[in-house]
Amino acid sequence: MFADRARIIIKSGKGGDGHVSFRREKFVPNGGPDGGDGGKGGDIIFEVDEGLNTLTDYRHRRKFAAQAGEEGGKKNCHGKNGADLILKVPEGTVIKDAESGKVIADMSGDNKRQIILTGGRGGLGNQHYATSTMQAPKYAQPGGESIEIEVQLELKVIADVGLVGFPNVGKSTFLSRVTNAKPKIANYHFTTLNPNLGVVDLDGNGFVIADIPGLIEGASEGIGLGHEFLRHIERTKVIIHMVDGASVEGRDPLEDIKAINKELEAYDPAILDKPQVIAANKMDVCMEGSEKIIEKLRKEFEPKGIEVFSISAVSGQGVKELLYHVQELLKTCPEEVTVYEPEFDPALRFFSEEPFTVEVNEEGEYVVEGPRIEKMLGYTNIDSEKGFLFFQRFLKEQGILKQLEELGIEEGDTVRMYGLMFDYYK
Repeated sequence: MFADRARIIIKSGKGGDGHVSFRREKFVPNGGPDGGDGGKGGDIIFEVDEGLNTLTDYRHRRKFAAQAGEEGGKKNCHGKNGADLILKVPEGTVIKDAESGKVIADMSGDNKRQIILTGGRGGLGNQHYATSTMQAPKYAQPGGESIEIEVQLELKVIADVGLVGFPNVGKSTFLSRVTNAKPKIANYHFTTLNPNLGVVDLDGNGFVIADIPGLIEGASEGIGLGHEFLRHIERTKVIIHMVDGASVEGRDPLEDIKAINKELEAYDPAILDKPQVIAANKMDVCMEGSEKIIEKLRKEFEPKGIEVFSISAVSGQGVKELLYHVQELLKTCPEEVTVYEPEFDPALRFFSEEPFTVEVNEEGEYVVEGPRIEKMLGYTNIDSEKGFLFFQRFLKEQGILKQLEELGIEEGDTVRMYGLMFDYYK
């Protein structure tokens, strides 16, 4: 089976604990603390590998974990950072949170490498806690926790043109004629069990065609095999509807096109906004009434701006004209690949189970504290643009802003979160 989906568990590395130790040197009394910091835990990173075209590597292995950071050592020795774990995926892979179904990242377009889970920060050694009143601290900071979540990987094939149609209308034969692809071809329904990709070369200008496995009515509801591959049409820019123009099997080409459009609309109405072209195949078979079928199709679709081409994938009749028309349609489409915006940050769930409090102190400051806030601040670099945006989203999604407003906070009031202070503005 074509592996275009996988469900795996990923876990970042735990941060190494800070170390508790004291200097022990001859002739140096009361040497003081010298415990080193722990190492940072490894990140989980997804990276596009141009040589991959399936998710087979994730079909038989379920769990992937980055290395933990090492504990700090004596003499201010810093613990070794945990090694990052890089997971290679084909271009077009969408990473979703398995529980909510929300998009974490889309490995498409310019997004070739992304950190999905950040490793825990290394804990501070006891040397950081020495003060004038506490010269021999016997404690150190533990390393930051690792983050573990289950994700759904979905490969949405990236192609310029999607070739759709009912089973046995000649899509695989057409693909083998116009591209370098060698799909399995046979006179059976559902011969194609995975999307085949091929590159069309027209006078030095190429484009990629994806042969989407045959659809049937009810595909969007999970009937038949075609529904498994509807997701691959989302990436395409132009759709070729291939029908049996000669009605070799007694099917009505017009009703077939309407049925397929209905399935596409049921899956995602935006798909029907893509430019379309109709290829009436098998026209080398001289069946009675074939010309009437073509006239019927043209009368129905050409007033809507959808061209109808009479072709034969076997003999090559009309194929070049169809391809040149598709090439012209592609020139009118935006060049960038459809990329899905992130909807979910895995760290938010990691923090969401911890308690927190929102109170007003004697100075009139709004104080937000608790393990959830402490963990979030330890995880987030607010000085960076990405970290600041995460911080804003955290305040909103965790209901902290709502609680502050219920307590009567006004613009310009001070909010304190441990070592962080800021003025509140909507």
